[in-house]
Order: sequence, then structure tokens, then C-alpha cells
Amino acid sequence: MRVEVAPGVALEVDRWDGGAAVPFLLVHGLASNRRTWEGVAVRLHELGHPVAIVDLRGHGRADKPDDGYDLATMGADLIGVLDAMGFAKAVLAGQSTGGNIVVDFAARVPDRVVGVAGIDGGALELSRQWPDWEECKVALAPPPLAGSRAASLEARMRRGHPTWSDWGIEASMANFEHLPDGTIRPWLTLDRHLRILRSLWEHHPSTVIPKLDSPVLLVMADTGDAWADQQRAMADELGAAAPDVAVEWFSPGDHDLHIQHPIELADLLHSSF
Repeated sequence: MRVEVAPGVALEVDRWDGGAAVPFLLVHGLASNRRTWEGVAVRLHELGHPVAIVDLRGHGRADKPDDGYDLATMGADLIGVLDAMGFAKAVLAGQSTGGNIVVDFAARVPDRVVGVAGIDGGALELSRQWPDWEECKVALAPPPLAGSRAASLEARMRRGHPTWSDWGIEASMANFEHLPDGTIRPWLTLDRHLRILRSLWEHHPSTVIPKLDSPVLLVMADTGDAWADQQRAMADELGAAAPDVAVEWFSPGDHDLHIQHPIELADLLHSSF
């Protein structure tokens, strides 16, 4: 369904009506799309939760306005989604950059939040690793995939993620617009991608999370590299500073835990909130 969240801006939302359990709004990461949350959403619905998943502005089937590509504006869009779903309050779970968006949202609109979950995200503080924005932009700019053959990209994705289901691959391929000539291009343009990345670089969850009124769950992926080491250090820091922060690890785990382990992740979210 289409949900208008600002003048001339509508997002694409899927919903599962549930019972009396707490509602969940699931938010994808940078350059991703709502369908990557489908496996988690279905399981949460089975457990009695109303659930909604959303394409953020500029992504997937959502509208793609010229502006609004910062964490605060993208978070404000979620108020319209909550209203349209009839969720007075909800658990907001976000993967990667989506985790930071929901953390920022919880700080700005605490009365709409039951709890916050960051799935290998939420505590991303890029400026620690890259104090200079230009260095960060170079390091994390997306690869130039526009014009790639869809079949070749899918094959590469399957080789890189041999444990993912067919659904997980299909949902990830929905990050791209599929053109009649068999090629793809990212739904999120490079300029908008970098504007979101800049806003993420400017975000400092280490100072935001300890001030939140709602409980916070950080679900970390043990990717076995320097990324996981940085996440572990941040988790330890936040755990010491904020008693309401819970940390769970999937070891080993992919950054896209919601695709790799949707049932296990949904069960963890259900038991945590």
C-alpha cells in the first residue's frame, strides 16, 4: 500500500495485521528495500504481532523526491507510517543504517516508541573510523553497478552468500530496478546515497543511545573481521554507559542478519519486547 508521509512523498508499505502483541515497524538499511524484512515479518506475525515493513524515500517502490536524505527526515517519514498503520506505539527495528534511523527517531519522538532494535546497526559511528568525511566517502561509496546484467549480479550474490535462501536472493535483487534489456540500476541514486551516508557519518549514537527512555537491543553480526571488532568495542561502551542496552551476537553472522537468519532473529525480537 502507498502511504503519504509528506507533501508529494509516498512510501511503499506492506503490513500484517496481528493480535494484541506489540506492533513492529521494520526499517531497511542504506540502498536496500523493505522486502529484505519479509522473512522476519512473517514470523513475527505468526507470533501474534502486527507488523509493517517500509521502503524509505528514494528506495525501492517509494517516491524519490529531490531532498530529505538525512536521518532526521527519513525518521520523520516513519511517523506517517505509524499513523497509517494505527500503531500508537511500536518497536522500531532497523538494519544497518536503518538501525541508526530508528535510534535517532526514538530520541526525537520517544512517545511513539516501545523499544528500539538495531540489527548490525543502530550503533554505527563512522566518524570514529573515518574522522575525515572525504575519506569515509571514498571508503564506503557504493560500487558502480548500474548497467550490470541482472543474471550476472544474481549469480555473484549467490556465490557470496551460499547459505541464503532463494527468497533472500530475490529480496536483495529488489534493491535494483530491472530494465527491459536485462540490466539493473540501483533504485537509490549515487547522489542520494552519499547524502544519506554523510548524515550517518554525522550521527553519534554513543551520545544518543544512553539518553533514550526506551529499551535498546543491539543485535551484532560476528563477521570475523575488523568490522566485528569495532562493533564489539561499541557494544561494550554502550553496555557500560546505558543499563537498558541489551546486546546479542550471531556468531558467525552476515551483516544482513535479517536475510540470513530471519526466523531466529524474529524469535529474538519477540522474546526481547
